[in-house]
Amino acid sequence: MAMHVCSGATLQCSFGSTPSILTVLPTNRMMIGYMPAANIMDHKPMVNILPFGMCTSLANPTVASATAAAAGVLTPMPCIPVTPAPWAPGSPTVILGKMPALNNTSKLMCNWGGVISVIAPGQVTGQIP
Repeated sequence: MAMHVCSGATLQCSFGSTPSILTVLPTNRMMIGYMPAANIMDHKPMVNILPFGMCTSLANPTVASATAAAAGVLTPMPCIPVTPAPWAPGSPTVILGKMPALNNTSKLMCNWGGVISVIAPGQVTGQIP
């Protein structure tokens, strides 16, 4: 069974150089492991999803222009995630704040081609389907 994700969860982007931390605002008023619980709508860049160090995706315009300026040598640039769509799929049976709860098997797509995954859910006691 999947684990419920909460604030403080560790995230990793497939094009990022370092892990990041999920920040969940306490708007849903549910806590798990003394931390605010997450739902699929906790995907806002620079609010919920913080940068992943340096980005290596050529779909990222800053990486593409820096790589072109370096005569085609891949030049990573700071990662500013762009995540317009919510996490998918979320929990089909647990609703939190009128949206499916976020579990550690959900993925989040970045506009620059990266897939953001949950490495550690932020707590170890709450399981959800």
